[in-house]
Amino acid sequence: MPGWDLADAARPQGRGSCLRILHTEAATSYGGQEYSIYKEMVAMRQRGHHLEAVCQPQAELGVRLRSAGFTVHALPMDGLRDFRRAVGGIRRLLRCTPFDVVNTHSRRDTVLAAIAARMAGTSLIVRTRHLAKPINSLYAYTWLAHRVIAVSDFVRRQLLERGVAPQKIGMVYSPVEPPSADEGICVRRELGLSSNALVIGCVAVMREDKGLTDLLDAFERVSAKYPRAQLVLAGDGEPMLSQLRAQAAGLGLAARIHFLGRREDIGNVMTAFDIFALPTRREALGTVFIEAAALGLPVIGGNVGGVPETLLPGVSGILVPPRDAAALAVALDDLLADPERRRAMGAAGRSHVLGTGRFTPAVAATQVESLYLDWLAERGRRVCG
Repeated sequence: MPGWDLADAARPQGRGSCLRILHTEAATSYGGQEYSIYKEMVAMRQRGHHLEAVCQPQAELGVRLRSAGFTVHALPMDGLRDFRRAVGGIRRLLRCTPFDVVNTHSRRDTVLAAIAARMAGTSLIVRTRHLAKPINSLYAYTWLAHRVIAVSDFVRRQLLERGVAPQKIGMVYSPVEPPSADEGICVRRELGLSSNALVIGCVAVMREDKGLTDLLDAFERVSAKYPRAQLVLAGDGEPMLSQLRAQAAGLGLAARIHFLGRREDIGNVMTAFDIFALPTRREALGTVFIEAAALGLPVIGGNVGGVPETLLPGVSGILVPPRDAAALAVALDDLLADPERRRAMGAAGRSHVLGTGRFTPAVAATQVESLYLDWLAERGRRVCG
């Protein structure tokens, strides 16, 4: 079969059924949501399942999946002009090569793929909810999809409060792998920072809801007390990146606030940090906090959404109210002043993430597989052979 990796062709352990699964994603950018889809697909293939994807022609997720050996079907999904063509294309795909599960991820591809899957008679349509935004309509979670996967308990509660039936919801944390660092690469040296600098770091897409303006304001509040402190931000996104550069200059701290832009070597970047801080204002889970903890960093995060589920508050990290630069500055001060506390928090976070394994792709794949098979059984559907 196209896209099948024979090295991963062992049948899944425990449940004994090989599933044919089609994922759909309309986004063309590559962020936390797309990273999670990629990791889940790789882990499910390792359990013996066959997976393909539908992406837009210019989608970075599609490029990465093809490089990993998956079959990716390119379909434009923008606007009304593409609606009939996309629905028809997915419907033909599902009729020519039947799938047991269609798993959608964004609002646009959910509408297109779920309609096509219902027309084709697909056994199970699942919508994964990756967002922390308020749910305005239940259409995509009730009529279009048969079942929903929430990426955190926070998102699960959102769905329940909005009226989705409990038996239609499963919860599986987004899969995360600890980032690796390369020997010989030193981001501190790259930035010209001394070995005794105190580095506060952040990795995020540059958007308003990440609270990065609050981080710069908080850094300004502690900068005089800690002249060795530096702030390093990795990520891109306009116009926020330009606004942050201007803010740094306006605070008189342009020499101490460093912008790396988008980086693929996140492990190399994070190993340069003493503290990871992201005062996000909205987050469905916050996989970057898990990555930072896996590297032994103490974390400071916004007390919103699923972020509290990624850490042990007061033990491996500190939660701060969103939009509160003063509270964030206090948290930074506490950790900058106490290297022993930083080490203890970092060790606790690493133990929590690596010791439990609750966020690993292997665990996520096991849980997703179990949900698929249980839901297929509930619907009285046989699995494709």
